[in-house]
Formats: sequence, C-alpha cells, structure tokens
Amino acid sequence: MEDSAARLWPPLARFIAVDARLGAWALARGPFVAGLYEFLRFGVKQAWACLFGGLICALLIASYLFYPKDAPLSRYDALTLAAVAIQVVLLLARMETWEEAKVIALYHAVGTVMEVFKTGVGSWVYPEASVLRLAGVPLFTGFMYASIGSYIARVWRLFDFRFIRHPPLWLTLPLAGAIYLNFFTHHFAWDLRWVLMALSCVLFGRTFVHFKVWRVHRRMPLVVGFVLVALFIWIAENIGTASRIWLYPHQQAGWSAVSWGKFGSWYLLMIVSYVLVTLVSRPREFRRSARGEDRPAEGAGRTSEIKSFS
Repeated sequence: MEDSAARLWPPLARFIAVDARLGAWALARGPFVAGLYEFLRFGVKQAWACLFGGLICALLIASYLFYPKDAPLSRYDALTLAAVAIQVVLLLARMETWEEAKVIALYHAVGTVMEVFKTGVGSWVYPEASVLRLAGVPLFTGFMYASIGSYIARVWRLFDFRFIRHPPLWLTLPLAGAIYLNFFTHHFAWDLRWVLMALSCVLFGRTFVHFKVWRVHRRMPLVVGFVLVALFIWIAENIGTASRIWLYPHQQAGWSAVSWGKFGSWYLLMIVSYVLVTLVSRPREFRRSARGEDRPAEGAGRTSEIKSFS
C-alpha cells in the first residue's frame, strides 16, 4: 500500500485503507476523475493543516457574535483559556505531534514579544479588558501567531516537502533575524522592509518546493508559496479586526479593511515563521531516479538518496 502522511496522526490512520480504495476507484475512471480526486485530496490536506489556525479563527468569530458582554470572565481571558484547551486536546488526542507543539511554543514566545512592543508604540490596540495579559497584550495573541507555525509544520509533513536549491540555514537564519529585528527598529531608524523583501527573493528565488498531493510530487516556486500563505494571513487579519479582537488606529471609529501595506509585513513574517519551522524540520533535497520517478523517503524500503540542506 502507498505510504500515507495520515500515519503521522493516529486518528487518521484508520482512513488510509478507505483512501486507497477511493483512489483506485478514481484511477479506474480516467484522468479527469483522478484529477478531481487529487484536487479533493489537496483541499482535505490543507484543511487538516489549518486545524489549529482554523479553530482559533472560529473562536474569534464566535466570541464576537455570541460571547455575553456581561460575562464575569472577559472575552479575551475566555479566548486564552479556550486556546490552551485546544492545544491540550489536540496533543492528548494525538491530532498534533510534539514537534508541532514545539514550533507553536517557540512562535508563541516570538509573537508575544513583538505584540508587547507594537502595542507599546501604538501600532494597534486591544480595546477590551482582561486579567490574563502581559503589558497590555492578552495572552491568547501568541496562539494567533503560533497558528502560522503550526500550519507550516503540518503542511510540511502532509505534503512531504522536498526542495530544489534551498538556501542553507546559515543564510536563512540571519535573514529571519534581520526581518524580526526590523519590526522593532523601523520605528526609530530606516525601514528596511523593501530591502529585506528583495533579499528574500534573491535567497529563495531559485528554490522550488516539491509537494505530494497524491501519487506524485508537484512543484511550485517557494516564493509563490510564501505569497499565497501571506495572502490568507491577511484575510485572517481582517477577520480578527472585524471581530474587534484588535484594532488599528484607522479602525477605532469604525471598521475598514486592513491596508494592503500590511500584506508586505505578513510576507516578511511568513519568512520568519518558515525559517523557525526549518529548525525542527530540516529541508530535504528532491531527486528523481534515472527513470524519472520520485525518490523514496527515508525508511521506504531502500537506501534514501534525499539529503538535508546544511
């Protein structure tokens, strides 16, 4: 039976045989049906990768629509407790791996530090009161940042990422550090975001990510992947501000869409998130055999020829 990423999550393992039967049924009905089935698999995998972030986003919307204004527990504190509960349940139900939890914890800390600084300089505000907060920042905000790292870690495994011409860590880590530092320093010195964007394109411009939806690996420029994910984060940010979780200065008198200028910020933050994930999941090289077939992953039955980028 074809190896499946579902083996990584025991609750999904029971569906491997069902998936194999559905795949055989689709293949028997020709390339059009097989293509539709692969598209369906892509959507299901993406939904599973978004599990943590999707639940957080659903909490933001539900709290805005249904949370009682006179509840003894503030909405922000309820969101913090709910986010912690989600994290615990996902780990206990083995729907999230400990490697993903490490990424979430790391990014929670990185995001919270930046939130404390940004709210301090007035970039945005959290308009409601809460007890579980740090220097004016509700503690659940770190989980919103962590959902980005969770998504990258999960999609990495689900789609069995392999890379061509991926830059080494000794280049990507300084870039991520410079981007993160610029989020602070641009308030007092030159804003280098356009320089950093250009550097990211130079560094990752020749990199392709190969991802396995079903039977073979597809490929896409990695920078295009960064842009697409940043776009969805920008959409999620509009959901967050529309539900009045946080507000930019221009939104305090009434909601309006987050400016497109923030898209560039999310693109850069996406680079930081990605590099943090590579500290846990090292990029591996994609190769094809002499017959043009995908090389097997480690443990697939013969010696692997996939190596990590150093």
